[in-house]
Amino acid sequence: MSEQTPLTPLDLPEGDPFGPHNLPYGVFSLPGDAVEARRVGVRLGSYVLDAGAAAAALGSPYVSLLARPTLNPLMAAGRTAWSDVRRALTAWVTVPAHRETVRPLLHPLADVTLHLPFEVADYVDFYASENHARNLGRMFRPDEEPLKPNWKHLPVGYHGRAGTVVVSGTDVVRPSGQRKPPADPAPVFGPSVRLDIETELGFVVGTPSAQGTPVPLSAYRDHVFGLCLLNDWSARDIQSWETVPLGPHLGKSFATSVSAWITPLDALDEARVTPPERTYPLLPYLDDSAPSADGIADEPGGYDLHITVALNGHVISETSSASLYWTAAQMLAHMTVAGASLRTGDLYGSGTISGASENARGSLIEITWNGRDPIELPDGKRTFLENGDVVTMTAWAPGPNNTRVGLGEVTGRIVAGAAV
Repeated sequence: MSEQTPLTPLDLPEGDPFGPHNLPYGVFSLPGDAVEARRVGVRLGSYVLDAGAAAAALGSPYVSLLARPTLNPLMAAGRTAWSDVRRALTAWVTVPAHRETVRPLLHPLADVTLHLPFEVADYVDFYASENHARNLGRMFRPDEEPLKPNWKHLPVGYHGRAGTVVVSGTDVVRPSGQRKPPADPAPVFGPSVRLDIETELGFVVGTPSAQGTPVPLSAYRDHVFGLCLLNDWSARDIQSWETVPLGPHLGKSFATSVSAWITPLDALDEARVTPPERTYPLLPYLDDSAPSADGIADEPGGYDLHITVALNGHVISETSSASLYWTAAQMLAHMTVAGASLRTGDLYGSGTISGASENARGSLIEITWNGRDPIELPDGKRTFLENGDVVTMTAWAPGPNNTRVGLGEVTGRIVAGAAV
């Protein structure tokens, strides 16, 4: 019997969620690298391809976009460049003639350090899940209609803090601030005792826009480079005291975790779904039910991403983004309709994604119903997060030919803050 040819990193198991049909982008470094030696990588199975080195070795014209320490130059290059680079990368990892050149440029994920893949410009967080909004409305306004009158007419959102967006794996320091339980006569200062998660999708802007020029629904794919998992950590006790009348501030500004991998939109074509039926007619700039100017209906606006949330390794939620009432294109259109410009590296989040069932809720405040119903873990009960807790979010989406497209995980460990 002849010996079998050893498998290489290019020989992936059938159905690998990080196969050539996916190819998400990230930024990595090798042991001993200086900060300036960070490089753009593309994930293939359990390896990462040094994309800039591959471009140089194969004489590609895309070296100037890929041999960089951040994704921003590629993101700024626009949709045509994104498609061209993706086609080239697919060829580099699938065409047999490239194998000997590419193989030495693949590094095991276990041997690299992953970094925040893009320089964040601005950050906006939305509130696009009707199930989540209704749950919180029932919880805090039991005698009123759960949704505020504006909710079905516009994507509600707020501007967050771009400087505290961190890559998956970064510890999250428990925030301190003012908090006041309803029965207490005055606020106190101290560490948050109601620290929570928010299971979200993040959308990463590549191509900028001019100030004063709204971005229509039809231009979504011209501006959004890709998406990622996002956990917008929330200090519920700080937030509830400070929110009225202007909205979140310290309760949300301390950390937002994103995946180290950005999945290009072209990898998610099979995951597109029609959003839920609209309850009220939408104003023209948000109306995605009518044909576009060329008479062709726009593509479905939602994504069917299946998200699992684990706390200390114990699954506490399984949900899907298919139920989001507002689409990524609608959020982008609303974000710019008053004249705000887009910048390369802008990030906007979907807000907490919750399904209709109890096991599909995307935040602890919903899962435990504001602390009333603790969850049982092997190491004890939880209502909100304790120091040392580790939260991990993973996800997959339908891919071509019955494959799955894997998304990079988002994980973070809660650590105690310094005394103030």
